[in-house]
Amino acid sequence: MKEQISDKGVLIGHGFFYDQMPVGLRFHTMGRTVTEADLVTFVNLFWVHEDNFVNAENKAHRAIRGRFVPGAMVYCMAEGLLVPTMQFTGLAFLGTTLDHKAPTLVGDTIHVEGEVIQSRPASKGNRGLVRTRNRVMNQRGELVLLYEPLRLMRGSGAKGG
Repeated sequence: MKEQISDKGVLIGHGFFYDQMPVGLRFHTMGRTVTEADLVTFVNLFWVHEDNFVNAENKAHRAIRGRFVPGAMVYCMAEGLLVPTMQFTGLAFLGTTLDHKAPTLVGDTIHVEGEVIQSRPASKGNRGLVRTRNRVMNQRGELVLLYEPLRLMRGSGAKGG
């Protein structure tokens, strides 16, 4: 990562520039435990008032045991965990594939394991296109979500970048 140095020192939390993300670069995030408060906040904010998410008692008919959360919530949390990789350098989210592999339950701790699978200069300007393969894992090492976003990222401005 390019160091952002000022009279205050090195800026902590600055994201990668596209030219610092070669194909094959691997990274991982810190973990984040999914709480009941997260579930309640998400379903109320986005009106996901499906019985599975708002009724803790009516469990007999459910195929999934436990207090599971919407897949969209897992995706949003994963993106939040990845913010440090693109802080100040991410320009646009251009699309993604999305494949939910297993349920995530209240109490699970998730983290993201990423790998750059495409990186190239954009057609103009000091910027590039970066696609990563993001694997959202739980504390048991189970893959719960796989997605491959394509992002437009700033370049470092360094020679060749």
